Amino acid sequence: MHDDDLTLLAEAAKEAGALARHHFERDPEVWEKDDGQGPVTEADIAVDTLLRRELTQARPTYGWLSEETEDNPARLSMERCFIVDPIDGTRAFIEGAPHWALSLAVVTQGQVTAAAIYLPMRDKLYCAARSMGATLNGWKLTASDRLGLTGAQVLAAKPTFEPWRWKDAQVPRMKRNFRSSLAYRLALVGEGKFDAMLTLRPTWEWDVAAGALIVTEAGGRVTDQTGAPLVFNREDPRLRGVVAGGAVQPHIVGRLQPQP
Repeated sequence: MHDDDLTLLAEAAKEAGALARHHFERDPEVWEKDDGQGPVTEADIAVDTLLRRELTQARPTYGWLSEETEDNPARLSMERCFIVDPIDGTRAFIEGAPHWALSLAVVTQGQVTAAAIYLPMRDKLYCAARSMGATLNGWKLTASDRLGLTGAQVLAAKPTFEPWRWKDAQVPRMKRNFRSSLAYRLALVGEGKFDAMLTLRPTWEWDVAAGALIVTEAGGRVTDQTGAPLVFNREDPRLRGVVAGGAVQPHIVGRLQPQP
């Protein structure tokens, strides 16, 4: 990791967050992406353009992977790569809810080494660097030490709790909560506000790269739904779901029904 990667990400997140905030609740133009990938707004594009310019000018030898930029396979041959979601939680952004985030990460040889998640409407900046811990607005984060599944507070969409996804069709009696942004869900787990988060659909790397480091640097654990470690900057930037949490994380993975 470049010594100043985290500083670069944090400063860029703040600058881009101000731009996103300017567009918020001002009726931005909205399009639907191809193949049912959801909506995108002019704010997503503007923030992506700003971040790509600022970050790649500062680190011209780094690759680039972003939700709103056409993928360039040249990133695969680069030792380091930015992985960015300019606005994670676009539906919340469109609806006027505050729970959307900017998610920025640097990946070095498949592993996240620096990360920033910024919520402009809450002025919450989550940061992490490998082996240096995770913070929220400068305060150290610690993941939950809860072990039991019953009563655990988890962040997940409703389909995650369908019985067929769990061994013997027995869904643990966890308490489900929801936030639109996957990056914010991960940040809240790193903060210890929730015991775990899980998404069992194919998951884009840009949604979770930054949050994965924040959770692990807060003392938690993050894997795909099979319990395998996450590897980033792959040719196909989709993961087999994500399960993140404090002490309860391996117990959740152990209860999931293996999927083909």
